[in-house]
Amino acid sequence: MPQSPDWNKYIDAGAQFVALTRADARRRAKDLVSQGMLAQGQVQTFVDDLVDESRRRTDEMLDVVRKEIQRQVRQLGIATKEDLARLEAKLAKQGGAKKSAKKGAKKGAKKGAKKAAAKKAAKKPGVNGRVAPKAAAS
Repeated sequence: MPQSPDWNKYIDAGAQFVALTRADARRRAKDLVSQGMLAQGQVQTFVDDLVDESRRRTDEMLDVVRKEIQRQVRQLGIATKEDLARLEAKLAKQGGAKKSAKKGAKKGAKKGAKKAAAKKAAKKPGVNGRVAPKAAAS
């Protein structure tokens, strides 16, 4: 079976592609100033624009990666946190209903057991092997 790719390597490579540090931007601006393509007074604005653009591209790339991961998870049918939370709530709700049903069943079972014990005691032979007569219901 082929081994799955190391996604972290791809993410890091993509981040390096779009991420530009302020120091990198200053180096580029300095190179442009030395070549006469950028005025000294424009350096700070140029650096700020480069860094802002880099952040924007990084955010866009991360959005693409997130959407693709979500699509793959849906396609594979893997449960999400929301799916698990819904299931837990449903089980908790059913568990509460089952507990109250069990309590009612236990009370009924105890009552039935007491009646059965009373009947059994009434049918036990008394003195000289005779069965005691049934008591009249009041």
